[in-house]
Amino acid sequence: MFGFGRAGGTTPVVKNLIYINVIMLLGTFIIDARFNDFATRNLALYFFESPNFKPLQLVTHMFMHGGLAHLFFNMFALWMFGNVLESVWGSKRFFIYYMVTGLGAAALHSFVNFIEFQSVASKLEPGQLQLVLSQGFEILDQGKNYSDPLMGKLNLILNTPTVGASGAVFGVLLAFGMLFPNTELMLLFPPIPIKAKYFVIGYGAIELYLGLSQPGSNVAHFAHLGGMLFGFILIKIWNSKRTNFY
Repeated sequence: MFGFGRAGGTTPVVKNLIYINVIMLLGTFIIDARFNDFATRNLALYFFESPNFKPLQLVTHMFMHGGLAHLFFNMFALWMFGNVLESVWGSKRFFIYYMVTGLGAAALHSFVNFIEFQSVASKLEPGQLQLVLSQGFEILDQGKNYSDPLMGKLNLILNTPTVGASGAVFGVLLAFGMLFPNTELMLLFPPIPIKAKYFVIGYGAIELYLGLSQPGSNVAHFAHLGGMLFGFILIKIWNSKRTNFY
């Protein structure tokens, strides 16, 4: 973690994003407890071959979280860096950037899942594949999975939902590093200063390493990288259209 702040309160879009994420977490807790995971099944992002996939999930999953700690760290980083970016860019541009990076994170995460899905599915018999497609979710819903390792792996890819604002938050982090590369951030663990550009590069390298070395992890590392990638592309596009972007 790091220490860095902003005087003058919280900017409008950042404030509203934090409110929405908090409300969504509380609502998910209440609805899922009373209606058998209804909110997660309909609003979290499922792989597009899953029977639970809905296009709206590409947006709604960005405002959901897996717990209080997940929410806190994402919202803390959004507040820390998003306030500065919104102050520089204005609310409209910042909101566009946030949504583009969040959708980009979902796109890269889904693409990587698609590659993994195709790789595993090609090793299964047609009957096994159809069994996973038709019955896999119900089996996971019972707290079970297939004993066959390939069928089990395919079922997790197909029916494990993804939630969180992390992709968009990583995009915000990337933007801060690009706009203010020499700003020093104070890490808490260990307590040393580091320039924003090195912090972003290091974080991105760690995410890439973890994404490649830990396929199937509970952390969507390629979603984080997707947020950074699409943020980089969008900033480059904006830079190409004006001479003094910032």
